[in-house]
Amino acid sequence: MTRKRPAKPALLAPALALALVAHAAHGADDASWFAKYRDPQDGSFDMSDALLNHKGVLPVPDIITEPAVGYGLGLALLYFKAPKRAQADPAEGASDAAAPDTASDTAPRMAPPNITGLGGFMTGTHSWGVGLLHFHTWDDDRIRYLGAVGKVNLHLNYYGPLGNANAYQLSGVAVVQQVLFRIANSPWYVGPRYTFFDSATRFGPVLPNGIQNFERDVRVGKGGIVVDYDTRDNMFYASRGTYAEFEADFARGGFGSSNAFDMQTLKAYHWIPLSPRWVLGLRMDSGFSQGDIPFFAQPYVSLRGVSDAKYQDRNQLTGEVELRWNVTPRWALLGFGGAGKAYGNLHSFSDAPTAFGFGTGFRYLIARKLGISMGVDVAHGPGQNAFYIQVGSAWR
Repeated sequence: MTRKRPAKPALLAPALALALVAHAAHGADDASWFAKYRDPQDGSFDMSDALLNHKGVLPVPDIITEPAVGYGLGLALLYFKAPKRAQADPAEGASDAAAPDTASDTAPRMAPPNITGLGGFMTGTHSWGVGLLHFHTWDDDRIRYLGAVGKVNLHLNYYGPLGNANAYQLSGVAVVQQVLFRIANSPWYVGPRYTFFDSATRFGPVLPNGIQNFERDVRVGKGGIVVDYDTRDNMFYASRGTYAEFEADFARGGFGSSNAFDMQTLKAYHWIPLSPRWVLGLRMDSGFSQGDIPFFAQPYVSLRGVSDAKYQDRNQLTGEVELRWNVTPRWALLGFGGAGKAYGNLHSFSDAPTAFGFGTGFRYLIARKLGISMGVDVAHGPGQNAFYIQVGSAWR
């Protein structure tokens, strides 16, 4: 639940500062206050009880270095609530399964919490955005709901056949609604998703090569079917299991779309516990489109260290690996690398330039009972560097 981006003490500073302000304002007893942020299992700083039992909010600061929108700042506030079953059984969710150095196949799978998030960002290119998100489960995780609404005003670059940057402005309001239903007692989920984006696009006096049938005001309304497969031990930062999602979308006038086009996406992540301290992650991501799709809605390669939408075309294929070393039950170091191609209109697959990104990072288990880790990734891509503040895995 993040986007882009402080030594280890600096990462924890925002959460600690917020807690200190609340403590001073309410004049709480020192012992009881510190107990809220101390894990009785290992005595480490931990926000599990504060988030689950004290109606706490997890602040996620965002130092944006995403090359697509420039440097800036953002902040997200995440509110967590345990599902009813977990509330009825205080022991549930407190298992050592949340600890990152536990890779046993016998450890129980954690039920995902309900999450409400509110956030915004602003960058030096005058790009900004605000959004509200809610994720909810019912009936012991048999029903999953995801809803989001946001407004953006982005100053971006479109890269044509020659890879030249052409500045443009993209603004609009977006809505996402999704409900998934578990099939029997299996790890399979299926359900509908609806996406709507009422956009306005502005280029300079000259329209760049590679864009056909350009329209300034475009509404993208897509209805689709989503199929998920989820055996992760934790939805935030898995140590084992698989998460895969297939989505087929159809943009038509009946869904509120100005253009008629189809899209199919398939992504799959698999985590292999090599030992109690080492975890190997594998990622595959693909996207395909047909019909009269707006240029900004086309699939693109997404990798740490690569500017978003720089490698964008009718189709895209991406692969990435990540190796994690759980130094302690709280701290983990990781290294990652990947490559991808966008092709189909501007380039054939063989002629398309290859995007690549690689780097390193760390995580701290900030909420053991929820399995939430926070940290920083530093990445290098074609001619650029970037760093990202992450909540859990970078793969979403």
